[in-house]
Amino acid sequence: MDQQQQNNPIEMALQEYKQGLGNFTQKMPDIAQKYNAFTEACFAEGKLSQKEKQMIALGISVFSQDEYCIIYHAKGCIDQGCTEEEILETVGVTAAFGGGAAMSQAVTLVQECITELGGNKMKMQ
Repeated sequence: MDQQQQNNPIEMALQEYKQGLGNFTQKMPDIAQKYNAFTEACFAEGKLSQKEKQMIALGISVFSQDEYCIIYHAKGCIDQGCTEEEILETVGVTAAFGGGAAMSQAVTLVQECITELGGNKMKMQ
């Protein structure tokens, strides 16, 4: 990990999650393998695109206040080519159901993920 990534709290959280998952996988390989296979199947291209599935997952993550999943799925949205507008609309719909708690995650952590992980390609048009 380079120095910029080490100082970036979003990248640090992703790394922390990956390390934790690696530790869990070493200790509980059968459960980890089955969980990974299940989630891979859930996020595979189907009637819904992988992009749409990442947007759904981001909305659920924001609603459930799961910061690691918010970061992970915000990155998933960016990696699948979501625009900033699509991400913000996703979390806006989530806030309609989740109220102030969801909106607070949307205007803080999700925005930070867009800035830190999306770079210049995420500028609103």
